[in-house]
Amino acid sequence: MQYQTVKRGRFLARPNRFIAHVELEGRTEVVHVKNTGRCRELLVPGATVYLEERGNPARKTNYDLIAVGKGNLLVNMDAQAPNQVFREWAEQGGFLQPLTLLRPETTWGSSRFDFYWEAGAERRGFVEVKGVTLEENGHARFPDAPTQRGVKHLEELVRCREAGYEAAVCFVIQMEGMTDFAPNDATHPEFGAALRRAAAAGVTVMARGCVVAPNGLTMGAPVPVRL
Repeated sequence: MQYQTVKRGRFLARPNRFIAHVELEGRTEVVHVKNTGRCRELLVPGATVYLEERGNPARKTNYDLIAVGKGNLLVNMDAQAPNQVFREWAEQGGFLQPLTLLRPETTWGSSRFDFYWEAGAERRGFVEVKGVTLEENGHARFPDAPTQRGVKHLEELVRCREAGYEAAVCFVIQMEGMTDFAPNDATHPEFGAALRRAAAAGVTVMARGCVVAPNGLTMGAPVPVRL
């Protein structure tokens, strides 16, 4: 996926989950943050950030904050990007071949999954995509804050398996060069326990790194999953 008209700025503050103050071209700009997660280890005063200019006069903010530098690491922070890069990757044959249907936002049971797929006449299943922005010494972790919604999705994926569907959760790591991926048990042990139960029940657990640029994001290589 590609962004248009990207500018570099310096992060100043985040008054709430939805907006940030950024120094841009000598002025302070109020920008929309495309990730409502905590991201406390990323959005620190002085950090280099990248903004996409939207050019929509109907909006209250003219820019979206899409990426941030963390040392030598560039992290994409766009919460909508993981689904988009997963879809591009899957449609190009990266997820499964032959993929005959890939439908986003499909409800099953009491959950809406990111994707429903079919491969030929017999194989069908659901995929839930989770974006990962938390890094600790080269190790990717999820979540960065407790997520009961994430636990529910894993439990529903187990029910999908019990009903005869294939099921998977794909952690799209929005950065490069990670050694491995593991659930963040220190922050939300319930999610880690749910992920291990799901894996034991036959839910496929995948993690993929990304090739990150200030103006784009592309699915990269698989990352080892440590449960």
